[in-house]
Order: sequence, then structure tokens, then C-alpha cells
Amino acid sequence: MHTVLDSDASLTQQLGLSDADIERRLAFVGFTTADGQRIKQLADIVAGDADALTSTFFDHLASLHEASGLTQNREALETARRLKAEHLRAMVGGAYGRSYVDARLKLGVLYAKVGLDPRVFLGAFEHLLSAIAARLLDRRQGKERDAFEQFLSFQKLAFFDVGLIVDVIVFERERLIHQQQEAIRELSTPVLQVRERLLILPIIGVIDTVRARQITESLLRAIRSHRAKVVVVDITGVPVVDSKVANHLMQTVMAARLMGTTAIVTGLSADVAQALVTLGVSLGEVMTAGDLQGGLEEAEKLLGYRMVHDTSAGSQTRS
Repeated sequence: MHTVLDSDASLTQQLGLSDADIERRLAFVGFTTADGQRIKQLADIVAGDADALTSTFFDHLASLHEASGLTQNREALETARRLKAEHLRAMVGGAYGRSYVDARLKLGVLYAKVGLDPRVFLGAFEHLLSAIAARLLDRRQGKERDAFEQFLSFQKLAFFDVGLIVDVIVFERERLIHQQQEAIRELSTPVLQVRERLLILPIIGVIDTVRARQITESLLRAIRSHRAKVVVVDITGVPVVDSKVANHLMQTVMAARLMGTTAIVTGLSADVAQALVTLGVSLGEVMTAGDLQGGLEEAEKLLGYRMVHDTSAGSQTRS
């Protein structure tokens, strides 16, 4: 499995969590110094029962199939239980700055690694808050008003924490999707070396602006690494070749030419050629061939190879 994050510090930077942003997030939930003082009064309930409350949180997750990525991963589950217990104790510790946030991010990273759905996490967290509220009312009998104010303050901090953890889960999910998209693009535009100084770039699928840029970048990197002199760009697998696609191809060919490489475009069918003429698209001095075989033959001529017909074997060889 890929590495989720290099470090908490790098994640803090990527999420834009400066000290000022942390203070701003606390302000969003209306958290004040008075709230921090009230939360400290819950130490006997939250910190004192941290292990039991942790079990409440994970027992609820264990009842949900959607949380199996975490609950059936023994190592991850043990780490998550430890971090959750530390989280509960820190909530009533009175310090909610950088160190507190980094610890919340670490827990979020773990949830992201095992693919915990934010909705499942939120449900378990609400279950945890309900358990804390029940303990609070039970132990503050006769002081219900104080208990209510303490819980409201605690709830503000809980919302602050939830925002951080959900941000991490969503951030990692979006990054994973981006990585998968990049991998798909790489697989869809492979640059293959046929022989020394000769490359083939088979293009399959729709070409849009983003993909055209990726195709050009991949080709130029391959040209440099293989010191290619000729590249055959085969567009047989491109479903639609219109003026926009033609312009993308022209840019790719021109970029290759600047690298000292000749590009030969193959796969232009009669219908496509006629359509481009009708559209008024000019491929200029671009070398073309009807199919991939024809393109390879032209490429080998440019590289100085010649076809020799072996009459005894009934085949053709190149030299």
C-alpha cells in the first residue's frame, strides 16, 4: 500500500494549518478560554474513563461492516485504540495548540490508511459523545446546569477535532484518486522503445487538453532518456480526430522536433483524413503513414536500416 503521508508536518502545511488557522478554527466553533476551563472539570469522567470510552467508540465501529478495514486489521486497531485513549485524555488537558492538532492529524492519517468512511467515523464519534453525556449526567446529579455547560464546551472542542480528522480522511482520499488518475494516464500513454533510437507512442482513447500535455511530457522524457531520433505516434485507437486533437498532435510533433527527433503520425484513416481536410486542418510538414507498419518502415529508413529479402527463407530481414 502506498505511503499516505510523509510526516505530520508536511500534512499540516498541505492542509494550510498555520497557528493562525488553528486559532481561526477554534473561533469557528466558538471556543473560548472559559470553555477550556469548563472542559478541565470533566477530567474525572473523560480522562478517568478513557479506556472504557475508547471501547465504546470501537465497539460501535465493530458492529458496522463498513468499518471492517479498521476493525479487522489488528495492528491498525491497536494503534487506533491507543491514539483514541490519548485523544480523550488530551481533550481535557487544557492545551489545544500545535501539538494537540498534530496528534489529531496522526489519528486521521491512520483512519485514512484503512479507508474508514467519514460518515462511519462521525457516527461512532456521536456514539462516543452520547456515552460521555450519560456519564456526566449520572455523576453531576443536582448540578445539571453546570453539567450542561461543561458538555456544551466539550462539544465545541469535539467539533473542532472532527473537522481536523475528516479533513485528513477526505484529503487522503482525494490524493489517492489523483494518484490513480495519474497511473491510468501513464498506462494509457506508454512510450515503447522498438530498437535503438526508435520509439513508439500508441495513443488510445480521447485526447483532451490535460491528457495532451501529459502525452507530450511523457514523450519528451522518453526521447531524452533513450536519445531517440525517430518516434512513431500511432493514433489508430483515438476514436475522434478533430481540429482540436490535430492541434494537440501538431504541438507534440513540434516539441519532439525541438528535441531533434522526427515524429511520424500513423493511423490516419481515409475518413479521418477527409474530415481534417474538410475542417481545414493542416498538418504542415508532419510525416504521416496509413498504419503502424508503414510508419515503422519509414522510421527505419530514416535511421538508415534497409529491408533485405531472404529468398531461401521466404522472409524479410532488416540490416
